[in-house]
Amino acid sequence: MRILVVEDNQDLAETIVERLQDEGHVVDLETNGEVADLLLKHAQFDLVILDVNLPDKSGFEILKSMRAGKVNIPVLVLTARSQIEDRVLGLDAGADDFMVKPFDFRELGARVRVLGRRSAGTAVNEFVADNFTFDRLGRRGYVNGKDMDLKNKEVQLMEIFLSHLGSVLSKEDVADKLYTYDEAPSLNAVEQHVTRLRKKLEGTPLIIKTVRGLGYMVYIDEN
Repeated sequence: MRILVVEDNQDLAETIVERLQDEGHVVDLETNGEVADLLLKHAQFDLVILDVNLPDKSGFEILKSMRAGKVNIPVLVLTARSQIEDRVLGLDAGADDFMVKPFDFRELGARVRVLGRRSAGTAVNEFVADNFTFDRLGRRGYVNGKDMDLKNKEVQLMEIFLSHLGSVLSKEDVADKLYTYDEAPSLNAVEQHVTRLRKKLEGTPLIIKTVRGLGYMVYIDEN
């Protein structure tokens, strides 16, 4: 499964990610509530592990936003507080399960497996943002219903960027994900692919921003 872990305690977050990866899951980690909320609107996950106390936006707010937007993937809520009121609030907001910190990681793994069975078949294979659609299975992009005629590397680049929506990726990171070791590409080749993809995305809300000295960040312009 692809799991999004939203947790701002770095040590705990890294341990959760490591345990889940050991069980064969693909795991994305986000520590910021606002960025997590954006990711959940535009990226595909099979399960969310969501902390309540986050900077910028609480876990309960994110959960309510998900359910209001018809994002129905299972959510396991984490909290340091054991009051029944928090459990009721979380369940009323749409949580599928609830764990109080500290917890046993074996129990976390068991709960993830149960929720994973519940999520089977619910994931969508299309990323949609206004007039832009990316078909993950068909490996095609469309603007206003018209095929973007994406080349193989452009499809791969799109998948990389959409999997890291709202995060900064260095050119080196992109190159590592885009090419095999034997291809040994230059960073200039990455820049050329990004330039071509950016041009094909003109007129859509999907923005590829060059962050000077750092790399690239893709985000949805909702204005």
